[in-house]
Amino acid sequence: MADFKTWEAGGEKIVIRKDLRAPMRDGISLAADVYHGVDDKPRPVLLAMSPYGKELQSQSLMLPPQRRPSPLWDGCLEAGDIARIVKEDYAHVIADLRGSGASGGVMVGNYNAGGVPLGQDAYDLIEWIAEQPWCDGNIGMVGVSYFASMQVLAAAERPPHLKAIFVSGGHYDFYETSYHGGILWFMPRAAREGRGGDSGIAVTNIKSRMQEELSPEELAERVEARLADPDVVKWPNLAHVLYYPKNRELWYDIILNELDGEYYEERNPITLAPKIDIPVYVQINWGRGWTVDGSIELFEALRGPKKLDLLPYPPMQERPFHEVHDDMFRWYDHWLKGIDNGVMDEPAVNAFVEGTRQWTTSEQWPPNEVEYRPLYLRPRRKLSVKPEPLGTEFAAPDGFYQAPLTVTDQVEVLSWSTEPFHETTEMIGTGAAHLFVEIDTDDTNFILRLWDTAPDGKRQLVTTGYLKASHRELDDRTTEGNPYHPHTRSVPVDPGKIEEYVVRLYPFANAFKPGHRLEVELSCNEPLADTHNSLLPPEAMHLPSGRATSHKVYRDATHQSRLVLPFTTRKA
Repeated sequence: MADFKTWEAGGEKIVIRKDLRAPMRDGISLAADVYHGVDDKPRPVLLAMSPYGKELQSQSLMLPPQRRPSPLWDGCLEAGDIARIVKEDYAHVIADLRGSGASGGVMVGNYNAGGVPLGQDAYDLIEWIAEQPWCDGNIGMVGVSYFASMQVLAAAERPPHLKAIFVSGGHYDFYETSYHGGILWFMPRAAREGRGGDSGIAVTNIKSRMQEELSPEELAERVEARLADPDVVKWPNLAHVLYYPKNRELWYDIILNELDGEYYEERNPITLAPKIDIPVYVQINWGRGWTVDGSIELFEALRGPKKLDLLPYPPMQERPFHEVHDDMFRWYDHWLKGIDNGVMDEPAVNAFVEGTRQWTTSEQWPPNEVEYRPLYLRPRRKLSVKPEPLGTEFAAPDGFYQAPLTVTDQVEVLSWSTEPFHETTEMIGTGAAHLFVEIDTDDTNFILRLWDTAPDGKRQLVTTGYLKASHRELDDRTTEGNPYHPHTRSVPVDPGKIEEYVVRLYPFANAFKPGHRLEVELSCNEPLADTHNSLLPPEAMHLPSGRATSHKVYRDATHQSRLVLPFTTRKA
C-alpha cells in the first residue's frame, strides 16, 4: 500500500502518494510518486521520468532555484516546480526509470533499458496513469534535459492518453550529446557518475551494453583501440574507466563508441520525431550550441502542431527547474484543459536576439531574410569582408604550437576581429568556418568561439564550433553556411598537408551594436577558465588533444580561410 501524506508549500497543501508501482509489459514495475491538491477529484497529469531519483526531485519543495555558478546548482534537479504544478491544478507524477531509484529491472547502455526501449516503458506508465482515479485521462510531460529527451521517446510510441509535450533544454542527437564535432564531451560523465554539481544517476541495477553485446575478444579489441588514441590514454580518468568500468558502465559505453552509428541512432529522438503527431513545444537557451542545434533539428522533424522558442543567454537553466513554467501552463491549459488562450494563434518560432535583446518571430527557422556572407581572415588578426589579394609567399600563415596539458597549463588561442561596426548588424542562423590548416601530426581539435566584444572590452559568447580533424568529411546535407559531418569514420590527417576544414558553427541570433566587434577565437583545447565557462557546470569541458601539435592557418589568395555567417537583410 502506498504511503499518503500531506505537505504544505507556499501556503498550498499538497497530497503526496509515495512509491506507487506501475506494471510494465515484461513484468517489472516502475516506482512513482504523485503530488496533487487536496480536493478528491481527477486532474490532468504532468509526468516526469528520469534515472536521477524521484526522491532527489522532491528538493523542489525546499530548495530555492539556483543559477550557475552557485555551488548548490545540481544539474539533476530537473522535474519541475512541484508546488506550482499542484497550484495550477495538475497532478505531478515523478517516476524512476528501470534500473534506477526504486524501480525494478535493469538499465543497459545509453538511453536503453534492459533491451526495452525507454519509450515503451513510458507508454505503459502513461496508460497506467490514465486508469488512476486522480487522473482525468489527459496527460502531458514535464522536465528539462534528460526529462525532455524522455518526453520525445515517449511521444514517439504514441500512447493514446499522451495529449501534448513541452520539451525545454533537452538533448536530442545522442551522438552530439556525447561528442561535439567528434570531440568527446565530459558532461555525460557528470550526469551519470555525479560530478561537478550533478548528483548523477540513482543506480540500482545497471549494465554496460557493450559488455552485454560484444564477445570478450571483441571488447578487448575495442578497449585496446581506444587506449591507442593519444587523447584518451593521456587522460587518467578515461584510461581508468576502460580498465575498470564497474559502476561507470554508461560512461564506459560512450568512450567505446567514438563514431556515430547504431549505438546512438536507433533511439535518436530526431530520427523518431516524424512519428510524433501530438502538439510539441520546444525550447532552448542560447549558449548551449550542441543542444540548440538538436532542438532546431527536432522542431523541423516534427509533423504535428509545434512551437519553438530560442531563449536568452545564459545557457544553463536554474536548478531546481522553475523557469518557463508560465509558457508551459499556457501550453497545457490549451491542450490538456481545452482553454482557448490563443497560444496557437501566434508565430511558430520565437527567437531572442542577443545584443539588441529583442524578440523576432517567424513561421520557420531561420527567418526568410537571411543572406550568407563571408568574413575573411586577414593579416594582423583582422576579419574583413574582402579576401586577401596576396599569395602564400607574401601572406605568411598564422600559427600556434600546443603542447599537451600533461606538460603545460597554457592553452594557446589565435583570434581575429572585425573593425567596430558602424551600424547595428544582425545575424540569425547557423554558420561555417572554412579553415585552411597544416598540422604536423595526424589529428587535432578545432575549437572555435565567436564573441560580441563591447567597446569597454566586456564580451558575450555568440556561438561555438567543434571539429576533430580526422572527422573532417562532409555529407550531402551540407549547404553554404550550413555544413554537416557524418562522424561515421575517422580519417587521419597527412602531416604537413594543407587541408580545408569546414567547421559547423551552431545556430545563434545576435545583433552587433555600433562600436562592438565580432571576434573569433581558434584553439585545439578549451581555455581552462573564462567568462562563459563559469556559467556552465564544472564538468562541461572537452577532451583535450594529447598530441604536441603545430598549427599553421593559411589565409591568402589561394587559401581563403573565412567565416560564412547568416546576415539578416531586414533592419534590426
